[in-house]
Amino acid sequence: MIKRTIYIGNPSYLKLKQKQLVVQEPETKEIKGTVPIEDIALLMLDHYQITISNQLLIKLQGNNVAVISCDEHHLPFGMMLPMYGHSEYSERIKHQLAASEPLKKQLWKQTVEQKIENQKALLDLNNKVSEPLAEYKLNVKSGDSSNREGIAAQYYWKHLFENFSRERFGEEPNNLLNFGYAVLRSIVARALVSSGMLPVLGIFHRNKYNAYCLADDIMEPYRPFVDKLVYNYVVSNNYYELNKDTKAHILTIATQDVFIDGVVRPLFVAVTTTTSSLYKCFTGDLRQIKYPELD
Repeated sequence: MIKRTIYIGNPSYLKLKQKQLVVQEPETKEIKGTVPIEDIALLMLDHYQITISNQLLIKLQGNNVAVISCDEHHLPFGMMLPMYGHSEYSERIKHQLAASEPLKKQLWKQTVEQKIENQKALLDLNNKVSEPLAEYKLNVKSGDSSNREGIAAQYYWKHLFENFSRERFGEEPNNLLNFGYAVLRSIVARALVSSGMLPVLGIFHRNKYNAYCLADDIMEPYRPFVDKLVYNYVVSNNYYELNKDTKAHILTIATQDVFIDGVVRPLFVAVTTTTSSLYKCFTGDLRQIKYPELD
């Protein structure tokens, strides 16, 4: 079953009733809607006047729902996940901790290669020159010691959008990309917890201030799917404002079809396939992470 992404952007009181998320208007007490907890994957709270009951929070955590809160700029700021999401949690963490540096370098090489491949595919889809990316992919070394990822990114962004520089606080459509990546990061972090791993222990990212290093690693080959969604939206609408309608469109990233492991799956499901394969790489049962292919 495809899980749902729920966005709350108005003053609301959220509570639990009969295993349902109930959305209530604070002043009139009118019920605006209900959603079964088991159907939710991600809950985004984007208003300062949202009140949520602790009983509901506990139920959401028990069902491995990622709860995201947004800041004054209406961008994802914080995320709440359960402390563990798998019955073999202790055993799985042991394998994650025991992963050798050579293994992690090989896994990062695979990750960068697939990211570049997906970037190339998106350029091809939009009739952009992509040949240099094929060369960059062929020259990725263990651990990406020659930084092919960064070099490929410079070329990719220069040719995907006109006169565009990819910066966290840069000009539009950086705002749309930032929002999409934050949602994607939440989806990946949730899947890692569900697969019994710690999102903080990365295979490449090691920033001591980053609580989601592994999520930032594993989401890399998925980023071009966000880029595709944003690019198509901008080209079709010539619109860059990050409002409720734009957010609703970008939040559909969870249900976008992707090709992975020989079949087409919603991205939300595909991420779980990726995280499950990552754990098998840690145990030695697999040598290759299963990543999506953009087409």
